[in-house]
This record gives sequence, C-alpha cells and structure tokens, in this order.
Amino acid sequence: MTKHCKVIMSRVVLAVFLAGLTACTSTKGEAQHKPASAKPKGVAPRYHDFDDVLVPGELKRDAKSSFTINTPGSTTGVLALKGRVDTSSLVVFFENNMLKDNWEPVSAFKSSRTILLYYKSNRWCIIHIEESGFSTHTEVWVAPSMSKTNPRVFE
Repeated sequence: MTKHCKVIMSRVVLAVFLAGLTACTSTKGEAQHKPASAKPKGVAPRYHDFDDVLVPGELKRDAKSSFTINTPGSTTGVLALKGRVDTSSLVVFFENNMLKDNWEPVSAFKSSRTILLYYKSNRWCIIHIEESGFSTHTEVWVAPSMSKTNPRVFE
C-alpha cells in the first residue's frame, strides 16, 4: 500500500469513528429531554362489538369468524380476535377488566386452551383463548340467559 493510500485510509477510519461518537452524543442528549412521565407507546385497549367487554389493543378483530346480533338493549354473538399476546397476560387482562365492567366470574379452565366464564344480569360471557403457532386466537361469546325466572341455571 502506498503512503497516499494509508493516509486516506486513516482519515476514513477517523471520520467513521468521529461520526459514531457524534451519533452517540446526539442520541444521549435526546433521551435526556424526554419528559419523566412518558409511558411506552402501546395500543390502547378498546371495546369492539360488545360495549362491556374490553379487549387488548394488540388483538385485531377477525371479521370472517365474528358475528353479532344487535337487538334493542343487547348485543349477542361471537367476537373473534387474533394477535400476538401472551396467554397468561391475556387471562389476567380479562380477569381484571371483566370485573370493572361488572361481570361476575363463574368459572375458569386454564391450560393450553383457556376458557373463562362470566355472568351479568341476564347474559353470559365465555372467553376462549388458544395459542396457535405465533399468534393467539381469542373468542368472546356473549349470549342471553335462556330462563327468565332463573337466569343463573347453574345455582
């Protein structure tokens, strides 16, 4: 290698090194200007077809597998959802938020297929959660009670 090539090569290496230091300095400075109350950005939970069943924002509605019937004062049917959410955190999410929406827990089966059963005034809700490959499939079933005299058939 000629002396001229060595000089050029050393300048290129120095320029890359200095550019790396500058990038680290500017990134560090930007991080210091973030407000202390900044929360990590996530998809906010929302209500889909049922106005009293909150669903994590990471789950997307599967229109082909969902069907609902709207009648005066009630919506029933199946809300099918799919997304990449850990099953155990999904179960905790529903356990916490169904209580906030005044659903009463009745029973739960937790395994590779999880089923959560809830009751509210004259309706039942069944939440079925199952992992499949790299995604989690969730179905939320809401149905009216069959009996008007004793809507709590299992008592």
